[in-house]
Amino acid sequence: MVGFEGSVVAVFLAAEAGGVPLEASEVRAVVGQGLEGDRYFLGEGTFVKNGEIKPRQETTFIEVEAIEAARNDYGVPLSLGEHRRNIVTRGVPLNHLVGREFTVGDVRLRGLKLCEPCAHMESLSKPGVRKALAHRGGLRAQILKSGTIRPGDAISPA
Repeated sequence: MVGFEGSVVAVFLAAEAGGVPLEASEVRAVVGQGLEGDRYFLGEGTFVKNGEIKPRQETTFIEVEAIEAARNDYGVPLSLGEHRRNIVTRGVPLNHLVGREFTVGDVRLRGLKLCEPCAHMESLSKPGVRKALAHRGGLRAQILKSGTIRPGDAISPA
C-alpha cells in the first residue's frame, strides 16, 4: 500500500443508541471496549447483542473528503457529526485500510471492514446520505493498543 500522511479532523461520541453525536476534544480508545463515553463502549449501541461489543463496533472512521463530496456532488448538507462515525479524517484512504494496521497518535488499530451507510444511519441524519456516501461511508476498526485520540493527531500506516 502506498504511504500517506493524514490526520484527525474531529472526534464524535454518542452516549446512547440513536443519540446525537457530540464533538469531543479528545477520547480514550480502550482495547476490547471501544471509545470511552461512546454508546458501544457503554453497551448501548443499536447493534449490540447481549451487552457484548464486537471488534467491529469499537470505533468508526470517515473521510472529511467524503462528507464534502456528499455536500458538493449530491447536495446533502451533512455537518461533521451527522454521519454517525466517531473519527473524521483528512488525507487518509480509509477503504485501503481494510485488513491493515495503522496508527492514530499513539493508538494502534486494525481496519476490519468498510462501514457502508445503511437505512438506520440515514433515518438519523439526512435524506440522500445513504446514496451520497455509498462506498465512502467509512471504516470499522479494532483497537489494538489503547491511548488517547485528539483532533490534529497524525494518522499513518503501521
